[in-house]
Amino acid sequence: MGRVQSPETAVPSPDLSTPTTPPLGREMVPNRVTLVPMNREILPPNLAPPAAAYAHAIVSDNARRMLHTSGVVPIAPDGSVPSSLEEQARLVWANLRAILDEAKMKITDVVSVTTYVVVGQTLATVMAARDEALGGHRAASTLVTVPALARAEWLMEIALVAASEK
Repeated sequence: MGRVQSPETAVPSPDLSTPTTPPLGREMVPNRVTLVPMNREILPPNLAPPAAAYAHAIVSDNARRMLHTSGVVPIAPDGSVPSSLEEQARLVWANLRAILDEAKMKITDVVSVTTYVVVGQTLATVMAARDEALGGHRAASTLVTVPALARAEWLMEIALVAASEK
């Protein structure tokens, strides 16, 4: 079996003498294997586009590592909690980035975000912080308003899922 160089890695050429189904995460093309992104956005043609900068769904092909966070809250390393929603949102995303870094994952590995915001807070502030933190990366995203969180000073928290092939 011959080998074909791709920008990512050398991948053996498929044996095309018998019909086969391509492995998940790979698309078969005669005489070469093309790698497809592990985390891909799903947007069915019969669905309206998402209402903001997020994906309706993400499929993760060939994920070798998964990260599931608890609800990450706006507590700084010194135990303080910022008073404004904007500061809390930035801190939560900084805490999430620290978790991703510790797990040796990138923001582009994030496939799902669930955000909980106390009723009466400005949702646009939370969404802007998400968009800034993701830097154009799109993940499945759910925004839920709740009457309260576990501590009165918390105005929001975020849980996320990340998937990586490494």
